Amino acid sequence: MSPATRRAASALEIDEVAGSTTRTLWGDAFRRLRRNKLAIAGLVWITIVVVLTISADIWVPPLFGDPLTVRTAPGESLQAPSFTHPFGTDKLGRDVFSRVVYGARVSLTVGIIAVSISLVIGLILGALSGYYGGFIDALVMRSADVFFAFPYILFAIALIAVLGPSYRNVFIAIGILGWPSIARVFRSSILSVKENEYVDAARAMGASDLRIMFRHIMPNAVAPIIVYGTMSIGGAIITEAALSFLGMGVQPPTPSWGLMLSDAKSLMFRAPWLTIWPGFAILTTVLAFVLMGDGMRDALDVKMKD
Repeated sequence: MSPATRRAASALEIDEVAGSTTRTLWGDAFRRLRRNKLAIAGLVWITIVVVLTISADIWVPPLFGDPLTVRTAPGESLQAPSFTHPFGTDKLGRDVFSRVVYGARVSLTVGIIAVSISLVIGLILGALSGYYGGFIDALVMRSADVFFAFPYILFAIALIAVLGPSYRNVFIAIGILGWPSIARVFRSSILSVKENEYVDAARAMGASDLRIMFRHIMPNAVAPIIVYGTMSIGGAIITEAALSFLGMGVQPPTPSWGLMLSDAKSLMFRAPWLTIWPGFAILTTVLAFVLMGDGMRDALDVKMKD
């Protein structure tokens, strides 16, 4: 091998080593996530649902009718799926497809806002519990145990019974009841991260607790919460559907997947499309969030190799 060839090979090796050392955790996670076909399928379905719900006002009413408009003309109610009404109509003559699309808006909004409330409460309490320990840790964890002691859905029903059944109170109740799990997960992550040497070094240099928490600990402890939060959106959607099914959630005439199932339960055999389509929407959307969260868990696992 000539000297020029050896120098070129050495330069190439140096570039490869330099490139490998500049790779970040999030960059590696994104590359692993792209190779997970199930996670990508979940992400694609979530994107489709979000785009449909955001643009629904533009194209759904002109093509399929307003989801709240009751049609009393003969033959309008309980129409089987057709070209005019792809998902059929309900007992009040309302287009089921338009109600499923607008119901997705309700379910996604409740899921995202409820999980956001849980994240805010859970991250704050979990961080305080894991970082300071002692009395604060005992107080937060025993408070979480009180929430865990009650059946989740019954606790949600009781809370909504106090607040009153409404669209807003649904995500408030789900958000308040969802913080204990997030606090526990984040506390465990904080306990493992705060023992690292760079945290001791920051403390030795005189950094404040607030700076250590937000600058050094939380960025390295938040990965499990991203995964858990993604999966929790699916759980919040199911909880909202269950509460609406029981009459404690979204109230008529607002379209909701759970409320649509509740209205259709007496017509399950006469008009099966009334239960098939909202049920299918719940199943696929929740499954998409679970697959996405599962893929993110694998992608953020530092022990996994490319």
